[in-house]
Amino acid sequence: MTNNLLFDFTADKATKTVLIVKEFNAGLSLVWDAFTKKELLDQWTAPKPWTSKTKYMNFEVGGKRFYAMVSPEGEERWAIQEYTSITPKTNFKMFNAFADENENPQLPGSEWDYSFSEENGITTVKISIYNESLERMERILEMGFVEGFKMTIGNLEELLAKNSRQ
Repeated sequence: MTNNLLFDFTADKATKTVLIVKEFNAGLSLVWDAFTKKELLDQWTAPKPWTSKTKYMNFEVGGKRFYAMVSPEGEERWAIQEYTSITPKTNFKMFNAFADENENPQLPGSEWDYSFSEENGITTVKISIYNESLERMERILEMGFVEGFKMTIGNLEELLAKNSRQ
């Protein structure tokens, strides 16, 4: 049962870091793809009823993903991610910042470090999010980051379950 899987979410204001550990009932390759391929990312990375649309994505060191979360009314909230390190199916790191529709970042941003491992068909994803400022971290938490992230993880679990059956 997926509801027995670990989901830990910790915000540490002293270190300006959010740590997320989540287990998925899916193989490593499928989970990795869900985090690194735009056609899959757009299916789960916005909390419903919002949707995600990627304008472009180049998953390589120095590459970027420029995307928006789009409200049902058409409001767009843009972000840009720059990949700084990639070890296939094990780890990737990126710098993330909100942006305007012209790709101008709104700094400060945050550094995301994703680690992936699999044991007995269960894939564990550990995400460390270091915020450049405490004010930014507090702002995203106040904006509903925890609730929104939990909703997107629910979307991801549905996607993984659907793709695991195919």
